Amino acid sequence: MYPLIRSIFFRFSPEGVHYFSMNSFKTLCSIPFVRSIIRSSFAPSNTQPKEFLGLRFKNIVGLAAGFDKNALYLKELEAMGFGFVEIGTVTPKPQAGNDKPRLFRLPKDKAIINRMGFNNEGVEVVAKRLQQWKTRKSDLIIGGNIGKNKVTPNEDAWKDYEICFNALFDYVDYFVVNVSSPNTPGLRELQEKDSLRKILSHLQTINRQKAQPKPLLLKIAPDLTPSQIDDVIDLAIEINLDGLVATNTTISREGLVTDKAEVEAIGMGGLSGKPVQERSTEVLQYIHQKSGGKIPVIASGGIFTGADVEEKLQAGASLVQVWTGFIYEGPTIVKKIYKDL
Repeated sequence: MYPLIRSIFFRFSPEGVHYFSMNSFKTLCSIPFVRSIIRSSFAPSNTQPKEFLGLRFKNIVGLAAGFDKNALYLKELEAMGFGFVEIGTVTPKPQAGNDKPRLFRLPKDKAIINRMGFNNEGVEVVAKRLQQWKTRKSDLIIGGNIGKNKVTPNEDAWKDYEICFNALFDYVDYFVVNVSSPNTPGLRELQEKDSLRKILSHLQTINRQKAQPKPLLLKIAPDLTPSQIDDVIDLAIEINLDGLVATNTTISREGLVTDKAEVEAIGMGGLSGKPVQERSTEVLQYIHQKSGGKIPVIASGGIFTGADVEEKLQAGASLVQVWTGFIYEGPTIVKKIYKDL
């Protein structure tokens, strides 16, 4: 059924279809018996809980940041069987993001290019929404992916991350610092060791002052050189970072099947999906081997099937996240993955 629905959806604007489909699910899930049907149809039944970062994940398959930026669809995503959902990227102030169109499908490559630009409603709105969510009885783990506003100069970026960290602290289960999106000008410069140290060590200082510190992770790009990854590993160990998310989208366009002229016409943006799978696994494996398994990793990049999950687990991942795979495989992706595992 989903391939037919997807073929219809793919005739329309990706961003418009995203909100239409999720708002439709929201309407359906507002009806208790329909939500029960969705849960029984979409959610896997053969999962085992996973203890990770001091948290209990009901399963190892999560949804990566960028899909539910504003924590609007947690109930619906929970019904689809996700073990955890990473909201955001959230910034201190609301921002519209980059000009549209900014989301593009590459069906021949099972890929997506996006240059959304951290569009979100701002941390105050998202925090209030999460506060309401926390009144529910739910075992869904929520991650908070935090970033800086476009207008904030890099030398002041640490202040934006602090604002988001403090505002979301009581409402998320773990944090991910995002300095690896290619869609905010200059953001990836913050992946340099000194810039990272300033941001992460400051957040760790605040975190340690809390009665119950939250796990703090860093999301990195697949385009880092080995020496840059070494710097990340050294810094992660130095400041006792709780883990890494590997990886974000890539700026590379190598090896695509889609016509070159079509890709060039799309322009800038981060590429996700199958084309990034191999490189993201290489980065994951490098981190695991170089650190001797000391740094926990959540794997992201090109995950569509149970076999893809097995590949990430074999390379050293503890959990996995899907995003583009969700678009191509549909709302039963978690159930399909567990059927194959």
